[in-house]
Amino acid sequence: MADNDIWVVLIKGLVVIGILFGAAAYMTFLERIVLAKMQQRQGPNRVGPLGLLQPIADGIKLLCKESFQPDGIDVFTYWLAPLISLMTALFVFVLIPFGGVHELFGKFIHLQIADINSGILFLLAFTSLAVYGVVLAGFSSNNRYSLLGGLRGTAQMISYEIPMGISLLTIALSAGTLNLLEIVEQQRDGWFIWTNPIGFLIYFIAGFAETNRAPFDLPEAEQELTGGYHTEYGGMKFAVFFLGEYINILAVSSIAVTLFFGGFLGPFDIPLLWFVLKVAFFVFVFMWVRATMARFRYGDLMSFGWKILTPLAVINLIVTAYFTLVKV
Repeated sequence: MADNDIWVVLIKGLVVIGILFGAAAYMTFLERIVLAKMQQRQGPNRVGPLGLLQPIADGIKLLCKESFQPDGIDVFTYWLAPLISLMTALFVFVLIPFGGVHELFGKFIHLQIADINSGILFLLAFTSLAVYGVVLAGFSSNNRYSLLGGLRGTAQMISYEIPMGISLLTIALSAGTLNLLEIVEQQRDGWFIWTNPIGFLIYFIAGFAETNRAPFDLPEAEQELTGGYHTEYGGMKFAVFFLGEYINILAVSSIAVTLFFGGFLGPFDIPLLWFVLKVAFFVFVFMWVRATMARFRYGDLMSFGWKILTPLAVINLIVTAYFTLVKV
């Protein structure tokens, strides 16, 4: 059975989805533990040993909750919005290389679901689609707070996608390819973070905005919008939104590791372990930032994106293009 056989691709996809769902569930537990330790309080510690069964209990609770539906909504769009948020986050992992080629049960398996030449372009396409989940949820809920949250999310994502896309283009220029596996292989002699630290900084800041995480969580801002775009969602529909958010955190972290930190490369030949450890570090940074930084004012958020981050990204692209041309 060839590595690109439809059944092999399907099995790899199902395995990755299962791992992502489990990881996202336990990220909620880990985040509560991290926040509790940083704020000098107790985290979840009642359900199971050390509280490890808390995500399972939360899942059962959400499954058993009543699935309400407000009056006057656009029913099809209302149900579609959380699925868009989840699916766009999952699509990113189709392209991420988790390792090279390894033998398993006598077969050589490529630890990547799909290896395509224009990988970075597809990443940009998938991440840009995430805005539809937020805006459609706000539009369809027949709630002013939800609509305002959806509009905030749309403006925020569009504003920060521009510097994020430009920062990814600097990597494509440096590597001379759009293929993610080739970009990883080119980092055997040195990670791109050392030659393009500004590009990484721009990408990672924009990543916080793309995932609606603190200090960029304006689309849901509980103190102002009572929950924003997901105000009218409960039970499993609410869970799907936050499953998508945590998988999106994994996606942003995985892209950062792949493009700037050598992907699955490490000092020993255990590629999958190195990839997981690097991604875990960035997931911890997301939680760390949430515990330590206050939310932006909305005007400050937009000014920072358009007046600072975007011009800096353009300058970094010009400088990278110049040095790439000189090097050639």
